[in-house]
Formats: sequence, C-alpha cells, structure tokens
Amino acid sequence: MAEKIRLSKLMSERGLCSRREADGFIERGWVRVDGVVVNVLGTKVDPSANVTLDKSAQASQTRQVTILLNKPVGYVSGQPEKGYKAAITLINGDTRFRGDRNPLRFNPGHLRGLAPAGRLDIDSQGLLVFTQDGRTAKRLIGNDSEVEKEYLVRVSGPLSERGLALLQHGLSMDGEQLKPAQVSWQNRDQLRFILKEGKKRQIRRMCELVGLKVVGLKRVRIGKVVLGELPEGYWRYLREGEVF
Repeated sequence: MAEKIRLSKLMSERGLCSRREADGFIERGWVRVDGVVVNVLGTKVDPSANVTLDKSAQASQTRQVTILLNKPVGYVSGQPEKGYKAAITLINGDTRFRGDRNPLRFNPGHLRGLAPAGRLDIDSQGLLVFTQDGRTAKRLIGNDSEVEKEYLVRVSGPLSERGLALLQHGLSMDGEQLKPAQVSWQNRDQLRFILKEGKKRQIRRMCELVGLKVVGLKRVRIGKVVLGELPEGYWRYLREGEVF
C-alpha cells in the first residue's frame, strides 16, 4: 500500500492549486477526498485518492489575477534588500498600460497574495509575471516546467562556432549539465536565448563560460505570452483566453 501524503501536497502535485491555497481551501471546508469533506490541516491521504474542489474554491480561483510587468533595470523581482526597490511597487493604478484590453478594473486587493512567478535579475529588464494563482506559478516555475522563456542578450567579446555550440548544449552549472537551449545571433552584437530552465543568473554565467560579457538582457516572451508593446515600467492583466 502506498504511503500516505499530506493532502495539500497532493493537491499541488496534481495542479489543483498551490500548497498555500490548498491549506486555505481545506480550512474553509472546500475540499473533498473520495466524497468526504476534509477540513483539518495536515491531513494525510492515499496518493490515489479522488480529490475535488467545492464550487466556492473554483470561484475563488477564477477571481485570482495574473499581471504582466515590463520590469526596468534597478528593480528586484522578489523581496528587496535594504536600498533596493521591489518590482511589485510599480503595480498601481497610475502605471497600468493604457492599451490593456482586459476589462477588469484595478483593485488594490489584486496586490494581496500577488507574487512573482520566476525572477529577473536587478540588472535585467523585460517580462515579469506576478500571479495570485498557484496553478499559474507551478506551470511557470515548477520543477517539471517546460515553458519556454525567450531573451534578447547584448554581449561583448568574440564567440566561436564551438562557443555557440556549447551555449546550445554542453555547459554545466552548479554541478549539473544544463538543459539544451536555443541560442542564435539576432544581430552582430545580440544573441537570442530560448530556455526551459532558470538557474540564478543563468544566461550571464553561460556567457562567461564561453568568454562573453553580457551588457544588456531583456526577456521578451514566456510561453505564448509576449512582452509586445508593453512600455518599460508599466503593467497589464493577463487577458481571458491568453495562456502561457
């Protein structure tokens, strides 16, 4: 018989919600296991159990927002250290992109529980996703995520054919071989990277390993969602039907 696991962990693994959301749903009595309501945090269940969410939980998820920000250089993605500014401080009624076609009206409550799904270094710019939806976060940054992230990277220094081949596949970092990447010249001083992983400062470190220095890095796409015309320092809501 399989060893039982925490209900919140099972819900997260199945993509029903994040573990934090699961705890909230369980406390409210919005979760059923094999047809029986479970409302005690820490409950362990069989890994094959049938887990369903109450309509109230489903409605709560549909109200959760996902926001796309064009992060400027100089802002940190997550919790800032002293002297640094958090990118989330750019999300307010004044910085919403006028071309945002989502009919949703900005509400300060949309900032509650909003967290970055992935990161961009302080000296990088471009598309940064914030979401209240644990399912979206798991899709973008879960260990098994296959969502592509595309970057335009200005570099200095010579790059041989061998170096380009290594960027595409063959480099190791933190004791592990990196997944294959799509790397090609965009123009004479800019490379295009398409990755399916996101180790800390990965592109900068990859470039250093082949003798290049990164002088500018911009993320322009995550999955099927592109930065497009979103101005630097502005944000918009993810539109209905728009998926990563």
